[in-house]
Amino acid sequence: MLPRGRSSVVALGMATALLALLPAMAPPYYLELGTYALIYAMLALSLQLLVGCTGLVSLGHAAFYGLAAYSVYLVTPPGRGLSILLTLPLAVITAGFAALLVGALSLRTRGFFFLMVTLAFGQMLFFLFHDTKLGGGTDGAFLARPVLGVFDWQLPLTRRQRPYAVYYLALTLLIAMFLGLVLLLRSLFGRVLDGIRVNEHRMRALGYDTYRYKLAAFTIAGMLAGVAGHMWAMHRGFVNPELIGWHTSAEALLMILIGGLTTLHGPIIGALAFTALGEVAQTVTERKLLVEGLVVLLAVIALPKGLSGIALPRFIRHVPPPETKANG
Repeated sequence: MLPRGRSSVVALGMATALLALLPAMAPPYYLELGTYALIYAMLALSLQLLVGCTGLVSLGHAAFYGLAAYSVYLVTPPGRGLSILLTLPLAVITAGFAALLVGALSLRTRGFFFLMVTLAFGQMLFFLFHDTKLGGGTDGAFLARPVLGVFDWQLPLTRRQRPYAVYYLALTLLIAMFLGLVLLLRSLFGRVLDGIRVNEHRMRALGYDTYRYKLAAFTIAGMLAGVAGHMWAMHRGFVNPELIGWHTSAEALLMILIGGLTTLHGPIIGALAFTALGEVAQTVTERKLLVEGLVVLLAVIALPKGLSGIALPRFIRHVPPPETKANG
């Protein structure tokens, strides 16, 4: 799952630098589109902890994503945005607590039954916000966006500067999430998750309480999805039940398949590619979903390892190691 070799690290560094330079090169519309892609990348990356690292396929992951966004809406007073130092921890804790409850029940099942139980929990939350006035009902609701500040002070941003600040905040959170998962997967906890994915019975025979490890992974994944949900609320200033719908979880799974199921950076590549595909398909034809479906089908057939499995260019693969001086 982790980047291996100097070439992979160099490629990831170049991609990060390119994303950091995007606001200086792209018009405002593509800056907004890039922010969407980064938020989707965080959602897909959080799901990868379950799917690629632990072998748990969930169709209810978007519930934690949408619940975090709704939690920001519910605590925000009308016409006044709260500090991100308050709304972000609240969204993460809310999503994590919901994931803990859902995981404690759903992880008692396996395989197809686990998939259906997570879907059922996700749909229950969907109808809670869809059929009641709790979050604006079917039409959703607008909210005052969280502000970059603390107490009565906030970063002075004009309406034109705010999209840049939100973009860089999303990029920073995505990088922090990726590096945090790298450290997590390199630990004993991550190795146990990998062992559960390969052979859970063997890990149980070795003395590991696999249920607790899977529950911890499920909770962490929900908390990370809460980060993405908070960024959605901060970027859009709007929530609706579609954030919790099963199709949002399905899109996150598609991003993982497109980017690569066996790499940690695959979901990020898949989210960027999926967002770009939707934009191109919308400009080419009115049948956007048909074009997306055909391209995704071809990508899955032609690239079983996803976009992250494509060989790197030679000038990247053959980066010379730094010279070391001989000890005198």
